[in-house]
Amino acid sequence: MSDVARVIVGVSGSLHSLTALHRAAEEARARQAVLVPVLAWTPAGGERNYRARPCPPLLRAWQEAAEGRLERALEQAFGGLPIGVPVQPLVMRGEPGRVLTELADRPGDLLVISTGRHGGVRGRVRRVLRGSVSRHCLDRAGCGVLAVPPSTLQEDLRALHRGIDLRELIAA
Repeated sequence: MSDVARVIVGVSGSLHSLTALHRAAEEARARQAVLVPVLAWTPAGGERNYRARPCPPLLRAWQEAAEGRLERALEQAFGGLPIGVPVQPLVMRGEPGRVLTELADRPGDLLVISTGRHGGVRGRVRRVLRGSVSRHCLDRAGCGVLAVPPSTLQEDLRALHRGIDLRELIAA
């Protein structure tokens, strides 16, 4: 099984990651590879806090929530599993960048990641404290990495919302 080509893609459920998921599916079809969508998660408060106060039922709940997020992401992106490509969804515990680079360890693998804005203020704080997932993957991956920029539709939606907000202010 180790000689099977894989396209591994980080999935969080954000619109940016859904764009990357679509691109990864295209790449998997073109390469006749297995699509491996990966959702990485850590316990709320981080691993250190969990080790200080372990709670197995809570850990199971977080794992199930992560599995649900990956299932919803696949549903939102494709209406279920994508057609015409073998899929091996994975939910793994750990920091996303580390999980993705450790998983994408074969020379023939392709790691697909999203780039761009993520998570608002909380996301910016997290990137300052831990660094960005995309930067980690680009710096450390042992295989090819495809960094997918945000969809232009995302900026169009932002512009539309800004326009609506301005019209509402003017009308008030």
